[in-house]
Amino acid sequence: MVEPAEQQRRNLALWERYMEERDPAVREQLILQYAPLVKYVMGRLAISLPSILDYEDILSFGTIGLIEAVERFDHTKGVKFETYAIARIRGAIIDALRSLDRLPRSVRQKARDANEAILRLTNELGRDPTDEEVAAAMGIHPDAYRQAQVESSWITVSLDTLGASDGEEDSGGAMAVADPDGEDFSADLERQELIGDLAFAIRDLPDREQLILSLYYKEELTMREVSEVLGISESRVCQLHARALTRLRAGVTSRQQGQAA
Repeated sequence: MVEPAEQQRRNLALWERYMEERDPAVREQLILQYAPLVKYVMGRLAISLPSILDYEDILSFGTIGLIEAVERFDHTKGVKFETYAIARIRGAIIDALRSLDRLPRSVRQKARDANEAILRLTNELGRDPTDEEVAAAMGIHPDAYRQAQVESSWITVSLDTLGASDGEEDSGGAMAVADPDGEDFSADLERQELIGDLAFAIRDLPDREQLILSLYYKEELTMREVSEVLGISESRVCQLHARALTRLRAGVTSRQQGQAA
């Protein structure tokens, strides 16, 4: 068994060789060595695949991101390759899914209507509205509302897209994956402000939804693992996750509007 310190030395030597020679064989070796990162990122994304795609399609999108990471990485900057690559892989997958533009206009409209209804009811009631109250405000059955949440859940692939304003679901927000090669201090400031807004919005979520977000984002469990911990189906976890993100989007919007007033 190779000790961690020895493995690190081998990795560094491999990177140095690739940086100096740009040998395709070494590049291939690096890609194969870090290939498990693609499946790791896939397991961390709360997405439901469109019917025209399958697991292998998403895997190929992520692999493209990994290849780009290997080709552009500079080990002399002191950043771990894993950290750099995960951002690249994740960005490649999300960009590919967004480029499909697979959601019908009606589904997008329902997502915006739900966000507006939650925002309005929260201000009127002074508390987080129930699914039934939101559905009533939208003029639809609660089951139809919950189904709409699942159908539109890819819009909020994760907490990273909560910065997008209405009508910009595909554009990503302040927390979207940034270019690891550059620095954008204004974007970093926006990110910190958004994190603060999220912290307040999360406190207002029901305990179960807070737990799901904690298990998924903090403990880094997959949806399947979260379902096993809570003793509910994976589809139910995805539904609760989508509902939590919808409520967070409304909460963040409300806070940002209050700050701008």
